[in-house]
Amino acid sequence: MITSNYYNHKARKLKNGPSAAVVKYDDKEAPRVTAHGSGEVAQQILSLAEENNIYMQQDPGLLEHLLDMDLGENVPPQLYSVIAEILLFIEEMEKQYE
Repeated sequence: MITSNYYNHKARKLKNGPSAAVVKYDDKEAPRVTAHGSGEVAQQILSLAEENNIYMQQDPGLLEHLLDMDLGENVPPQLYSVIAEILLFIEEMEKQYE
């Protein structure tokens, strides 16, 4: 018997624990995935981000794509608009707290 499990994001989180990905971006290079994981690894990523006051964005669709990428891989151009929206949001937040 062959079975398939299709999970929505909420069900996947309940089963696997939290997931997280880190995207590094500077003006000289394309954004790239520098860390990602689920469960304990994701919890460590989230804890480090919180300890260092690094902004975190929740976007399940983007996260799913980033988790499928290899570490060090550049984010594909198809995702640039989503990354740009997040960066603009972060910039606005930083201006509010200056």
